[in-house]
Amino acid sequence: MLLKYDLQFFAKDGPGGEKTEMPTSKKLDDARKKGQVAKSKEIANAAGIVSMFLLVRLYVGTVGNNFIGLFGGLYSMIPSTIQEYDGNIPIAAIIAFIRMAMYRLMLIVLPIFIVSYIVAFVSDLVQVKWRPTNEPLKPKFSKLNPISGFKKIFSLNSLVELIKSLIKLLLVGYMVYSYLKGQVSQIYLLYDLSIGQSLLLILDIVTNLGLRIAAVYLVIAAADFGYQKWKFREDMKMTKQEVKDEFKEQEGDPQIKGKQKQRMREASMRRMMQQLPTADVVITNPTHYAVAIRYRRDEDDAPVVIAKGADYLAQKIKDVARENDIYIFEDKPLARMLYANVDLEQAIPPELYEAVANVLAFVYQMQGKIGA
Repeated sequence: MLLKYDLQFFAKDGPGGEKTEMPTSKKLDDARKKGQVAKSKEIANAAGIVSMFLLVRLYVGTVGNNFIGLFGGLYSMIPSTIQEYDGNIPIAAIIAFIRMAMYRLMLIVLPIFIVSYIVAFVSDLVQVKWRPTNEPLKPKFSKLNPISGFKKIFSLNSLVELIKSLIKLLLVGYMVYSYLKGQVSQIYLLYDLSIGQSLLLILDIVTNLGLRIAAVYLVIAAADFGYQKWKFREDMKMTKQEVKDEFKEQEGDPQIKGKQKQRMREASMRRMMQQLPTADVVITNPTHYAVAIRYRRDEDDAPVVIAKGADYLAQKIKDVARENDIYIFEDKPLARMLYANVDLEQAIPPELYEAVANVLAFVYQMQGKIGA
């Protein structure tokens, strides 16, 4: 019996092709808003473990004395409690006694755990900077999809996490075994030591073992941080189609923008051709360029370019000029300079004043306008 299956079920890349493009700043910013960052949980774990056992190591004497005082106080209460209830201690009294003991024990170890938590929080903060978001807390129906859950179980990330857990288990197990094996002789001494000495010895063994485990975690955390950075970069990669779609979203569809520019050029062309009959002269190349100049002494500070064009448009400008009896003056260098350096509806630059003034003077003389 043959089973049919779809290989795309296990495909990493979505529609649009293979993810080969580096993520854009917008893609990274959107991912950050959703709480998707390159972060290693092992960094926080390692930092918390190191800080906890360092504190125990530094204050082992204080912690040991607190434990001795706690146990001494609790043991001293036992005879009076038994005598008070004549040997028949009720369950409520036992529960109250245990609750008090747990409360005092918590007060001893709570500062250590608080400092460890703060260190772990700061280590996460250093990795991803401060930018809180509630996006990961929002309910998503896609998380209830059994197919998506099945894919996560058999994903590369799940395999990596399994391998990482096995490596941690093996390394920590070997570290605990090798250290305790070397401390067997010390452990046997507990039978001959007082309670205070036994507690100090146990705390010393536990802290030394904890620091060794923390060192192993630091190595794992450094490797995992590098892997998480690489994995995040790979996960954030985009297909060429995604990059194009994002560009269209930010900048607008190039085809639409092209049509808009075309409409703007057409509107500018119509406005230019409408103003062309008001020109005083058209300076030509004579075949490639044509620039129409207008000068109104009472309105303009300097002659203004109201139309210009090259090749076909230049020919059209000259045709309109002939229809409206506008003088066409041939000056190749001046025509090229005006076309290249002066935009539509802009005054000519001062360096061209003399050349244009000579042309206008010639045109006015030909038209009998000198002195007008």
